[in-house]
Amino acid sequence: MTFAEHLLQLRKQRGLKQTELAKIIGIGWRAYQTYERGEREPTLSTLIALADFYGLSLDELVCRER
Repeated sequence: MTFAEHLLQLRKQRGLKQTELAKIIGIGWRAYQTYERGEREPTLSTLIALADFYGLSLDELVCRER
């Protein structure tokens, strides 16, 4: 699973719209949309906000396996 696919899956599991999640983590919804589409990668601060919101480690969030 790609990072973009994982973001989409996590958001849908919570029943949130892109605009709602973007507001919660403090970014614009258009920026968030580009992450779910795989067009851009988020900054470290955005990754941390997403990981904190979902209760995941950064490794888990970005689908990194050891």
